[in-house]
Amino acid sequence: PYEIDGYRIRSNVSIGIAIGPQDGESVDDLLMAADLALYSVKAGNRGTYKFYEKAMNKELNDRRQMELDLREALERNELELHYQPILNLRTNVITGFEALARWRHPIKGMVPPALFIPVAEDSELILPLGEWALREACHKAAQWPDDLRIAVNLSPKQFTSPNLFHTIEQTLKETGLAPERLELEITERIFMENNDSTLSTLRRLKELGVRVSLDDFGTGYSSLSYLRSFPFDKIKVDRAFVSDLKDSSEHIVIVQAVVSIARALGMTTTAEGVETEDQQRLLTTLGCDEVQGYLYSAPVPIENVPETIAKWASQKKTKAA
Repeated sequence: PYEIDGYRIRSNVSIGIAIGPQDGESVDDLLMAADLALYSVKAGNRGTYKFYEKAMNKELNDRRQMELDLREALERNELELHYQPILNLRTNVITGFEALARWRHPIKGMVPPALFIPVAEDSELILPLGEWALREACHKAAQWPDDLRIAVNLSPKQFTSPNLFHTIEQTLKETGLAPERLELEITERIFMENNDSTLSTLRRLKELGVRVSLDDFGTGYSSLSYLRSFPFDKIKVDRAFVSDLKDSSEHIVIVQAVVSIARALGMTTTAEGVETEDQQRLLTTLGCDEVQGYLYSAPVPIENVPETIAKWASQKKTKAA
């Protein structure tokens, strides 16, 4: 990291490589091939390098087509939100839902978020997509019981938007959703852009009454410094630590540390990606507050939310009897 004008800057590099004459005989052809290789790096794992391959032309065309299709889907309001329940481990009740974007392509069917979200981020479509998701989630959640929260993900690029706070404030007013029922999930990446501006926006959101959750905790940089800089309401334990959670796993130590830190700072913890009874047992023993994952329910369409709530309430009564 570098200190520039009082700001802490951390940068990385992605490299695309083309070699002549097999990748091109002219300067322009070589530059285009290198650019395609660089684009391929940015579309996957940044911070590394790739050599040009002919298949990259097809990948680029496919990605461009997906961007065009996604743009049209947003304009035609063809995207939808699915909702995954979040459960309190101690009381065994649903405390809220996380809203997750889903795209039902008219020809290709359901397009995985892992494919279209990166395209949205690279093409700036993440801004209208994120704003739509926020409004839609708040509108639906306002019709639920008052004790249920709605969690919505915010991308780093949304934090560069100067009207983010106004958009959130206006959305709450228009939908009638109480601020404390909205939980915004952010990742450590937002602090890489403009730390001071980000903290200022987060503090204004907290003053508004909105809850703020740190997602993918421990998978980025300097997590502890972020916890010191801003009082998050919740820390989410990444599924990477939950998936390999066993009695003999070193991930137990990591999860225990996260839970202990959160508790000491007055924050709650939610474990993502819980799929087995053993994982639930260990998370309960470690003192984790909340869980979500396929063990309890996959993300469901809005019309299935009442059924999910009723089903879980029924299971709880059966266990109590």
